[in-house]
Amino acid sequence: MFAAKVAGLVLLVGALGAISFETVRVRAAAIESSVSDTELLAKHKLLIPVEGMARAKLRDNFNEGRGKRKHEALDIMAPRGTPVIAAGDGRVAKLFTSAAGGITVYQFDPDEKFAYYYAHLDRYAEGIKEGVVLKRGDLVGYVGTSGNAPPNAPHLHFTIFRLGPDKKWWKGTAVNPFPFLDEFRR
Repeated sequence: MFAAKVAGLVLLVGALGAISFETVRVRAAAIESSVSDTELLAKHKLLIPVEGMARAKLRDNFNEGRGKRKHEALDIMAPRGTPVIAAGDGRVAKLFTSAAGGITVYQFDPDEKFAYYYAHLDRYAEGIKEGVVLKRGDLVGYVGTSGNAPPNAPHLHFTIFRLGPDKKWWKGTAVNPFPFLDEFRR
């Protein structure tokens, strides 16, 4: 219903000559996708992936600049060695070490629509390997400064990627996790 109203409004603007029909179609699809992404992620009841971190201490730095690019992640500052926990349920799709992210984990949600990305880890939790299914709150690894993180600023670099139809762990559209994260409760 919402998408139909938006599409109708955008069609009216398009009819007035402001934008093409194809632009209208693409924008309406993007709005519908972002609404469904919001609904899906809200249902996942994601945890703040750093153990003991209060929501009030989080800072939304997703849209901040990093040189010539957007950050597109949250940096969650915590002492080195603080446990990193699974934000939600899902399968470990890839363990990877890169120059930028350092020691990383890519975890797919149960429907494989989203990937949760944990970077700058100090080390992995014992037993973490590709294919392991995690439950929200399970230990993933430990906060560190691997990759291009400053050595004096241990933190977890965390984001969510909307996966494409090919389900490639290294590709996707970044989604700001900040609105979807909540504190861990037993």
